[in-house]
Amino acid sequence: MLDPENFAHDNNVRKVAAEINERVAAGIIPRIHAIILNAGYEEFEKQTWTEDGLDTTFATNYLGHWLLTVLLLQSMDREIGRVLWISSWSHNPHDPCNSWNGSFKEAKYNTIFNSGSIDAIAKGNWSLSKDDKTGWAAGYRRYGASKLCCVTTISELQRRLDQDSILKNISVLGIDPGLVNTGIVRRSGSWFLRVLLWQFLLPAVAAILVYFFPNGPLRPARKSASDIITAALKGGPSPLSARPKGLYLNGSELGARNPEAKDPAKGAMLWRDTLRYTQLEDRETCLENWR
Repeated sequence: MLDPENFAHDNNVRKVAAEINERVAAGIIPRIHAIILNAGYEEFEKQTWTEDGLDTTFATNYLGHWLLTVLLLQSMDREIGRVLWISSWSHNPHDPCNSWNGSFKEAKYNTIFNSGSIDAIAKGNWSLSKDDKTGWAAGYRRYGASKLCCVTTISELQRRLDQDSILKNISVLGIDPGLVNTGIVRRSGSWFLRVLLWQFLLPAVAAILVYFFPNGPLRPARKSASDIITAALKGGPSPLSARPKGLYLNGSELGARNPEAKDPAKGAMLWRDTLRYTQLEDRETCLENWR
């Protein structure tokens, strides 16, 4: 198990990927059937940056995951391999769940990719915590921005894989597991949120609601875990198939993406800037159309 906060640094990602690639090449472990990109980091009252000056949320939830994926493509099963991005409704300001919590009510936050580059997001200048009085909304928006990067990569990476003479059968998917009792709120200073609500009330309510709304906002961990494993490894039921390319799921059903994530121009912009931040080199990936 990798510590997502330490794993976010490029050198750590490269080291882990190199070790895995060496073991696969030597036949010590089999080729990778699925990469599940699940490291999650969300900030509340405080905002932090990596030693490279990047927003920690962005580096952990997106940049490290992207780099790990392109480095490990050489070790993936080229017939049934899948890349699964764990997402969140926070990536879409227009999702009804975000309307309920009011985090994106200001018009300036309705569009996340709005400057022709991801620099403001990457460097943590978009939705600064010091400008927020709620103690949580700024960090939640940055979390959503990092997840938008993930969801946008689904289409962009799938397009590049489809054009690859060797990797064309690999699938890229995303899934929103719903609101689940995990450690994502551990940085909150609120005892009520971190302990009473998250550890006791949420699991109890989710265990009841899942019987009436299987893909509703609240879900027990067993339901979300089952959906993730199914998306990563199985060929059904619908909307999954043997090669479920470019899908975005909400639990066990099709989900709705932020329209920005489906914009080819924004996907190309994100890819270009990601290359700049990771400083990927030709020898590091076997993806033919990586530039």
